[in-house]
Amino acid sequence: MTVRFLGGDTGNDGSPRLYEDGEDFLVQGYLIEDPSVLAQLKIPEGETVVRIPKGLMKYLPEDVNGATVA
Repeated sequence: MTVRFLGGDTGNDGSPRLYEDGEDFLVQGYLIEDPSVLAQLKIPEGETVVRIPKGLMKYLPEDVNGATVA
């Protein structure tokens, strides 16, 4: 499967970015390292959390699997 770039607001190689890979969206963003924020989240082993601006959502396709993305 080919990863498809959907959009980003910070030039050619910056963050954040949004991609599509088959049925999944891939998000490139800013790693959350603040212990007070991480303490509020329950992150399973092998996963991480990234922060992206809400403005990046404009790059989500309007229709995903027959459902409209707001």
